[in-house]
Amino acid sequence: MGNAILGLRGTGQFSTDFRPTNYRELYTLLEPNGTAPLNALLAMSKSEQVDDPKFNHFLDELPDRVVTISNAAGYAAGVTSLTIAASGNAGFITKNTVLVNARTNEVMQVTADTTDTTLTVIRNVGGTNLAILDADKLVIAGSANPEGGDVGTPVSFDPTLDYNYTQIFRTPFSVSNTLKNTYTRTGDKEKEYKEKALKLHMQDIERAFIFGRRAEVNGTSSQPTRYTGGLMTMIPNVVDVGAATTPGVMTEKDFDRTLIENIFAYGSKQKIAFCGPRIASNMMEIAKNRWQPTQISTGAYGVSFTGYATFAGDLLVYLHPQFRQLPGMDSTMLILDLPQLRYRYLANRDTKLLPNRQGNGADGVTHEYLTEAGLEMTQSKVHTIVKGWTKVS
Repeated sequence: MGNAILGLRGTGQFSTDFRPTNYRELYTLLEPNGTAPLNALLAMSKSEQVDDPKFNHFLDELPDRVVTISNAAGYAAGVTSLTIAASGNAGFITKNTVLVNARTNEVMQVTADTTDTTLTVIRNVGGTNLAILDADKLVIAGSANPEGGDVGTPVSFDPTLDYNYTQIFRTPFSVSNTLKNTYTRTGDKEKEYKEKALKLHMQDIERAFIFGRRAEVNGTSSQPTRYTGGLMTMIPNVVDVGAATTPGVMTEKDFDRTLIENIFAYGSKQKIAFCGPRIASNMMEIAKNRWQPTQISTGAYGVSFTGYATFAGDLLVYLHPQFRQLPGMDSTMLILDLPQLRYRYLANRDTKLLPNRQGNGADGVTHEYLTEAGLEMTQSKVHTIVKGWTKVS
């Protein structure tokens, strides 16, 4: 039995009596380590029905509540009126809020609710005289209220609305009646084409979930075409090693810092990494020096991962087979927080086989797989794209 993977319904291999309820789960059984490992995991994690091809979700997170001084000359110790850069965090600064200068540790207290970008404060609370420089960061550190004082100004914040579309995927296949009744040494051709079409269908969905760009064409018409957004276009957190000081090169120390300061800065302490062959070899080079990677989660939902344990969190790495074939993906890694991804399908439009789609006069049969589905990313900052990593130094 494999180790638990966050976001999946359970652990271990499919049992022999497992009965798939749809063709996505059937694919997972047919091709557990095949060309669509992301869909294999999504098939056994969170899937939800939608009743509209445009589905909405809310992105909500706690703000960092940090503001930045905006004054080229800075401020002397006695100045009590300060200008900050425009920021959504300014709304959290109300009367009696305590601010700390992250550079000097000066403590100051706000004497009135913030007016746009102007702060009025008591300087150097309990300390010595300190100056403020341009671009200094002021951190909200709670509030200090007088004994018997009145209630302060209430503050709240709302989540951000985001959306994506379901996309219609269709993969037809046909067999002539002549071929159906011809003996072939490779077996039943209709059955063979049926399995191959399912694999191609799932590969198409996998590629859309990775590379797709959210769009609706002819949205005002009765028959628009919709495209679901994919990981490469929806993840804002990108580590571009190709744009580094030494392009393409990331040292072991750089990778450590990326893991601690970036990749595991938000979200779960266990993340899944789909990578190309060049990054896989880079990580093995690092691992031989220190990590000694061990195979874990063997057979968990049919996808075998290699685990890299760090102080920041655990990375479950999988060499994505399609990243071998697709240009530019050999040096790319998608690091995903699986609980924050969800497969969304339109009601009655999850992956299904639609038989006998041929015309009345056709001397053969045409069937097709059809799916109307999209990828939902409930949080975006918890995922990371690493690209252009070609060499370890």
